Order: sequence, then C-alpha cells, then structure tokens
Amino acid sequence: MPEKVNILISGGGTGGHIFPAIAIANELKARLQEKVNILFVGALGKMEMEKVPQAGYPITGLRISGFQRKLDVSNLSFPFKLIGSLTKSSGIINKFKPHVAIGTGGYASGPLLYMASRKKIPTLILEQNSYPGVTNKLLGKSVNTICVGYKGMERFFPESRIVVTGSPVRREIIQSRPDKKKALGFFGLQEDIPALLIIGGSQGAYRVNKALAGMLDQLLQENIQLIWQTGKYSFELVVQAVENCTDGSRVKVVDFITRMDMAYAAADLVISRAGAIAIAEICVVGKPAIFVPLPGAAEDHQTKNAMTLVKGHAALMVKENELEEKLPERITGMMKSRQERLIMMQNMKRFAHPGATGKIVDEVLKLIV
Repeated sequence: MPEKVNILISGGGTGGHIFPAIAIANELKARLQEKVNILFVGALGKMEMEKVPQAGYPITGLRISGFQRKLDVSNLSFPFKLIGSLTKSSGIINKFKPHVAIGTGGYASGPLLYMASRKKIPTLILEQNSYPGVTNKLLGKSVNTICVGYKGMERFFPESRIVVTGSPVRREIIQSRPDKKKALGFFGLQEDIPALLIIGGSQGAYRVNKALAGMLDQLLQENIQLIWQTGKYSFELVVQAVENCTDGSRVKVVDFITRMDMAYAAADLVISRAGAIAIAEICVVGKPAIFVPLPGAAEDHQTKNAMTLVKGHAALMVKENELEEKLPERITGMMKSRQERLIMMQNMKRFAHPGATGKIVDEVLKLIV
C-alpha cells in the first residue's frame, strides 16, 4: 500500500447517497488515519455541498443535474452540463491522482466514476437499492467492484464483480444505543405513552406530512405521542397543525433530527419513506415500521425495497395514494399490538447489516495497489 492513499468519493443529491459516503469516509479515516487523503466530488447546489464540509471533509462541485424522464426544457442543457462535468472530473483526477474512486450514487458520481474507469483508476460503486438506477447500471459495466445491499443483483450487474455488503449505517446509529427513558426525555416526551417516529428522508415528504397533519387529532385520541421530522418544506405546515391540535405537548416537531440514535431509541413504531439508507438504519435498530414509498422514485425502487421487508413479515407498506384511507388504522393497530411489534422487530433484525461499512472499506482497500 502507498505511504499516502488518495481516495475520491462521489455521492449526493439526497441523504441516501451522502450519509453512506460519509460513513465510508469515516471508516477509512479510522483505519488509515493520517495515511489517507479524502476528497469528495458533488453536484453544485445540492445538499452534499453543505453536509460534507460539516462532516469535516473537503468537497468540490460539478455543474451537473439529472435528466428528466418526461419532456422538460431543462433537458436541453443536460448534454452541455455532462460534457463540462466529464471535463472537470478529468481535471480533478489528474490533479488529485486518486488510488481509488468510490461512487455512492447521485448526479456527480456518473461523470466522475466514468472518467476514473477510463483512466484505469480502480473503481467501486455502491448500489443500496433492490433495483439500480440508470447511472449505476451504466457504471456497472466498467467499474471493478459493485457493493450491493440486496441479494439477486446479478440480474443487473456482472456477477463476478458483485459483493453483497448491505448498506452503510452511520456509526452513531450502531454504537450509540441510549435507553428508551433517556431518549424520551431528550425529546421532552412522557415515558408511559407509545411514541411514533415520523421521518420523511433528508428532504422530508410533503404528501406524507400533509396526510398525517390531517389525522393528528385522531392519533392523539389513541394515546400516541409523536417525534416528527418534517424536512424544511413541510415544517410550517406541521407546526400549524400542532398549534391547532388537542394536545401539542405530545408532539415534538423538528425540520431535521440531529440525534437519530435518540429518535430510534424513543420510538415504538416508525413511519418512513423506503429509501435504502432509512431501511438500513431501521433494520439495524430493529424497529417495526410502516413504509410509504416515494411514487416518483427511479424505477419505483422504493416500492421494491419495501416489498422485500413486507414479504419477510418485517414491515407494513401503505401507498401514498392510500394514506388517508389506510394509514390511521395501520398506526393504531400496530400501537395497540405489542406482540405484533415484537414479531416485526425480530424479523426486521434478520435484514440488518451492521458491519456493512466495514465490508465496503475492506473491498476498497483490496483495490489499492
């Protein structure tokens, strides 16, 4: 291994791409310490440009955005952005001289990993979903290693390059296991009332938040308290609903939860989108969950993710267009049945990969020569 290892990491757009990338970087730093230089590459204007520096790593941005699947005037600029991003990626690689390049998904990972492969730099991509996106499908033809979160991915990638690792989970989720009493106290909630945790992903979930806001009084009448991560776009909507409800003291509302370890520890039931990072974390902590897949997700991968757990009797799923009709009954049914929650908890843990980050870093280090 070289005396100093240079590693490029690209992942962003949503927390589902950013947090795994940071988890991998943290594990590399923990193992190699001062012997590693890590540089992130993201998309200008996306949340990685804020979250990565907050985690202590340098990042440079590409002027790149996604290609809309429907007719959209923004698609006219896509070829120019792509060419510019490929050119800039080439320059970044020439200057930084990486020993390996890692892609966890997001707009910037495509051009960066493509150019790294062209330049014969060892490459690794992470595909956390049960159905890969277009970018990873294309990259899978040329990268050295493909770390996946689910079995059966040889349908999409060359079997010889696949390693089933699971999806990275933030270290604090795995290592910090506060007790329920302490966690409820952290959010200012009561010890003797079941707690519902609502998380819409790093960007929130407006449709889910709006539906839950409309049924808030109904949930409170069932003797439930809530920890509610709204995302920035739904925060005012939910705050107004709480101000107008029967007992706002039983609802803790924040736009972004900084201590997810506390949130999971406090929760008896979780409502979440079905992105890979959310599922990976919920499996590791072993919490019963109701998943509401994002309808517009590429290739409907969130529904496919959720169905894997539903078939394993580890979770329930409610489609977004059925929220008002089915969600209240599902929530109250789960909250009233401790036995059902215990069964789901046991089944959920069978899907957990607490050592995923370490396995991925093992594969990264194998590529460094």
